[in-house]
Amino acid sequence: MIRDNARVLAAAFTSALADLRAIYTWRTWSFAWLSRILAQVAFYAVIGRLLGSAERTQYLLVGNAVFIAALVSLLVCASTAWERQAGTLPLLVAAPTSPFPLFVGRSAQWLLDGTMCASIALFVLSPLFGLPMPMPRALLALPLIALVSWSTYCFGLVLSAFVLRKVEVRNLVSGLSSLTLMLVCGVQVPTTFWPAPFPQLAEVLPLTHGLGAVRDLLSGAPAGVVVGGAALELCVATGWLVVAGLAFRHLAESGRRDGSIEFGD
Repeated sequence: MIRDNARVLAAAFTSALADLRAIYTWRTWSFAWLSRILAQVAFYAVIGRLLGSAERTQYLLVGNAVFIAALVSLLVCASTAWERQAGTLPLLVAAPTSPFPLFVGRSAQWLLDGTMCASIALFVLSPLFGLPMPMPRALLALPLIALVSWSTYCFGLVLSAFVLRKVEVRNLVSGLSSLTLMLVCGVQVPTTFWPAPFPQLAEVLPLTHGLGAVRDLLSGAPAGVVVGGAALELCVATGWLVVAGLAFRHLAESGRRDGSIEFGD
């Protein structure tokens, strides 16, 4: 079964890469999508500059650069809903294998896209705003950004299981989720800025610990502190992945039982 699931996952990832090539050319990705991302991150960094504080400029730039990884990964909500709109969902549910490995790999293009955009934004804009990037230590931010993208992707898979039932709310769910992460998880302000229970909620949401690890890394914190933040982010990702697996299992079993998985519009 492990081998079969691995084959399904690999085939789904190949399809995801084909989707990415169909969505973007290198020109549209570079000059339209990436430039839009850089402008968004720079906008918040300029706010810090206007406040006359190098510390706030760094806080906003790093937070919003890493947030891009989460923002793009949440596009899994929309791309998962495409399966129902395309009419392939009933076939996937009727297949003898679990649909979960397929859905894990089917939208994995957003993992690559989000990690690349966030990394480029961080390393390109930081020198422009005069923020220190200690090398080669700063390069360790790359796997941390990839971890943030993965943890948010796992969270997005949970939302996708719901969106498959209500495809018309796919963009609303994705938008509200990304806004929640931006507000609660330490992107614009520390998590302690908000009253209870929001700081406690941030502890179990993706992005919080990974972003904290990136901030600690760039500020020269001890390796144990950075590794601790990364470990917590990995634990959050694993928890959401388990919940996503259960959610997709329920979707498939209930769909087979009551015939609620039909072709989309």
